[in-house]
Amino acid sequence: MLDPYKIREDFPILKRKINNYPIIYFDNAATSQKPKQVIEAIKNFYENHNANVHRAVHTLSQEASELYEEAHEEAARFINAKGMEEIIFVRGTTEAINLVAYSWGCHNLTKDDEVIVSLMEHHSNIVPWELLSRVRGFNVVYVNVKKNGKLDYADFENKISKKTKIVCVSHVSNMSGVINDVKRIAKVAHEYNALTLVDGAQSVPHLPVDVNDLDIDFLTFSGHKMLGPTGIGVLYGKREILESMEPFQGGGEMIREVSFNATKKRCSIAWNILPWKFEAGTPNVCGGIGLMEAIKYLKRIGMENVKAHEEILTKYAIQKMAECKKVEIYGPKDTSVKCGIIPFGVEGLSSHDVALFLDNYGIMVRSGFHCAQPLHEIFGLKSSARISFYVYNIREEIDRFIEVLKEIEQI
Repeated sequence: MLDPYKIREDFPILKRKINNYPIIYFDNAATSQKPKQVIEAIKNFYENHNANVHRAVHTLSQEASELYEEAHEEAARFINAKGMEEIIFVRGTTEAINLVAYSWGCHNLTKDDEVIVSLMEHHSNIVPWELLSRVRGFNVVYVNVKKNGKLDYADFENKISKKTKIVCVSHVSNMSGVINDVKRIAKVAHEYNALTLVDGAQSVPHLPVDVNDLDIDFLTFSGHKMLGPTGIGVLYGKREILESMEPFQGGGEMIREVSFNATKKRCSIAWNILPWKFEAGTPNVCGGIGLMEAIKYLKRIGMENVKAHEEILTKYAIQKMAECKKVEIYGPKDTSVKCGIIPFGVEGLSSHDVALFLDNYGIMVRSGFHCAQPLHEIFGLKSSARISFYVYNIREEIDRFIEVLKEIEQI
């Protein structure tokens, strides 16, 4: 097991106070805090190695390029991809999904096709497909979610057909924390010759993910949710699929050759090799290096330990919240089927009222739709408050959270 008290020493922000109260950070599903090792790695890059990558033969450029490529390799190993060629660095999960939608979808989807999406998705795995459907004319088919927050697998298996070209589903719901059986979903999808895109924004930071074992075609995740900096994320894709796709953006780095044909009065273009084919322009070199350090940090802890720690905290929090008379937890309470995310409400108060009250005591929680409005509608909710845990959270923070919740109940 990990030692959260020792881990907390690595996070400078946890020493800060709000209104003279120590910070209790329960908004990890939105973004995580950063350890000093990541902060120092970023600082070291800018102080000692800053240069553009793949652009020059001088020492700084060579050093930056080596670090940037090493970051791709580290990310590949973390999810058990077959190599760095299958790892595309993007700004985050949202850009990764858009890349697949436009780079693959624009060239492979027609008016007779269907894209399957679940109703528990983050808006970033709904809106791009809806936008593209207006251009390409295909249908977006939605899989239902049961009242208990779990995916309706029977509905999925009824709706998938030969028309289905890709199935888009979150590995873990960012609203309820429910873990979906994406291995099962991928198996069914492949029986219909459909691809799978898995939103791993809430799974990769919190539990072991092996893309080869899951046999998924695309996986997306964000660095800032797993101790890394903002503005960096990953699109994993099977190499043969990425090879067949057109680039998402054009510019420098993503081309191998551009030559002008005077007779035809046009340029001929040859794409660069993977993964650079999809990384146009000057990349977020420092972000990649920060993500690499975050991955190394998590590997030292062990993802099985991360998962186990969050399960213990979630189970404890659910038990303690049951002591509150006016607090309702939404979705499943069984910690074996969910990650460390708990949506809840307090009778008579809006989620924002609850969040503001907690903030007065230095307790940071999320409120609103969490970019998952369809799932809130299934639960019959206008919004929800949400707590979410990570490696530096401890039971004492939950105890304090419960104390303040009981104060809120007195209002």
